[in-house]
Amino acid sequence: MPPAICPHCGAQVPAQAQVCPECGADEATGWSEAARHDGLDLPDESFDYEEFTKREFGGVPTRPHGLPWYWWLVALGLVAGLCLVWLR
Repeated sequence: MPPAICPHCGAQVPAQAQVCPECGADEATGWSEAARHDGLDLPDESFDYEEFTKREFGGVPTRPHGLPWYWWLVALGLVAGLCLVWLR
């Protein structure tokens, strides 16, 4: 019985198919139980998330949360300007 999703290309495989309609994979080329999860590149027990994030995102500076001070000044100026226009 074929898997629902081809372990080689990720295509949907019909329930009674003999081969994958996309890549042609079959029982002889990898529909064994051992191959069902191979090739998905899932992390295992030895996966180090900290090392992964340092390697992938280590050089990118993070932005501080909140608005920078100058946007608060711009907003305060707009509010003051609207108040002056409204009071005239």
